Amino acid sequence: MKRLARLLATSGLLAAALPGLATASASAAPTPAYLRQTPAWHRCSPDRPAAYECATLKVPLDYQRPEGRTLDLAISRMKSENPAKRRGVLLLNPGGPGTSGLYRPIRTHAEMPKDVRDRYDLVGFDPRGLGESSPISCGDLSEAEVGAGGAYRPETFASDVSWARGIADKCREKSGDVIPYITTRNTARDMDVIRAALGERTVSYLGYSYGTYLGAVYSQMFPARTDRFVLDSGVDPGRVWRGMIQASGTGAEPAFERWTRWAAERSDTYGLGATPEAVSATFWALVARADRDPVIHYGEKMTGDDIRADPWLFFDPHAASVVVKSIRASADKAPQPPGGTAPGGTAPGASGKGADRKGPGAQPPLGGVRAAGPGVDARGASEGPDAIPAGNATAVYWAVVCGDTDSWPRDPEQYARDAARDKVKHPLYGDFASNIKPCAFWQRPLEPATPMKTRADVLTVQNEWDPMTPLDTGQGLHRALKGSRMVLALGGEGHGVYLSNPTACANTPVNAYLSTGRLPAKDVTCHNPPPTPDPEGAGAR
Repeated sequence: MKRLARLLATSGLLAAALPGLATASASAAPTPAYLRQTPAWHRCSPDRPAAYECATLKVPLDYQRPEGRTLDLAISRMKSENPAKRRGVLLLNPGGPGTSGLYRPIRTHAEMPKDVRDRYDLVGFDPRGLGESSPISCGDLSEAEVGAGGAYRPETFASDVSWARGIADKCREKSGDVIPYITTRNTARDMDVIRAALGERTVSYLGYSYGTYLGAVYSQMFPARTDRFVLDSGVDPGRVWRGMIQASGTGAEPAFERWTRWAAERSDTYGLGATPEAVSATFWALVARADRDPVIHYGEKMTGDDIRADPWLFFDPHAASVVVKSIRASADKAPQPPGGTAPGGTAPGASGKGADRKGPGAQPPLGGVRAAGPGVDARGASEGPDAIPAGNATAVYWAVVCGDTDSWPRDPEQYARDAARDKVKHPLYGDFASNIKPCAFWQRPLEPATPMKTRADVLTVQNEWDPMTPLDTGQGLHRALKGSRMVLALGGEGHGVYLSNPTACANTPVNAYLSTGRLPAKDVTCHNPPPTPDPEGAGAR
């Protein structure tokens, strides 16, 4: 009896929903209806594999009032093809907040080794409020309002405050009755509803970026239900959420310094300077020049702030060198060098903010990729079946980031002081990261952030050069989760490690853990193979 009461108290869900359960009479209490559902599986789409099935569950809007209003929770699965080897379910989350996970089983099925995936039914879901799970909205948002803010300048700070307040007001007006319940803790509770609906005693999990925090929260709320958890590209629980955004500013500086060394070693190719100091001087002279006289680059007017608005670019030294060389050619009104656009064919700012507006590229939220906004996952899916309308993604992003924690300052002037300070300390991006956000005007959260106090025998995974969740935030997640092990890919670039590249050195220890459930005896440091040379001949990487 005491063991049951202790389990209910630590799980958070039942004790929070029905406070009287955490007593000596807990065993007599009925199981809530939302934990007694049976999914009605059906083929998701005729143009998708027949093995890809979908269903919809019902979850309480407010777990404190489980008999009240409900939300739809869209789930999907691809069952194990080898029932004899099946262990259970592997729940998947690609990142966010604001990213669909409903199609994730198809992608994971294609990328995961067969002997690993045979052990699991692969299960995806759209988190509450997103996509096919009772989507929320903040109404009609302008291009500026689906971004995440811009650079700090004293003369424009009043308009920044209006921007932040306007988003908060629109979200409150359009979805204010639901938004307070779109939080990580409630999504973790939804994950446990999925587990129960699938008839599983425990659940395994693969989460990227924001999904690492979601998985960490689940491990604390439901430790007895936590099986094999892989948390890839870590969010530091001690920094949610303003500190994680500010990590973009601090993390960009070592990447920038690394880029200056790389470009200097290839000065004959890029012509940006023969020493790291010269490369840095070239970049900052270009920023100052564009602030005085905006550069027209592939049809986009770019100020110095626009050039600085993409610090994640510098985590890829080759791409940064190509792009900076291309912008300088535009500033000089010289012919564009071969390959003069950013990878993917767009220049910095083309999907982001122009000379006089904030846009989706000004400051990507967590779980995004370079020059991307809400709704882009750790692995880069922003189009196709994974795509989420920008308004929905933006609403969920701010609902979670503002609603998870009460640590956001409420005084606009605090943001101005912090941004001015960080523009000096971290000149590449510090002021963007510390500038005011809609959270300054958000309603107070309904519950506090989740403390990381319970042992969690999980596996964390991290690239050395991750642009969105920098190395120190991944290390912070590892430290916070007592009992965890970490796989660090030295030389690894990009956001998202496991399955991101067939040759990634982290794949082997992660596959072993998912297959056997045995954590490494100690933390693992491996070395990623160097990137392949550029096929266009723009210089060896």
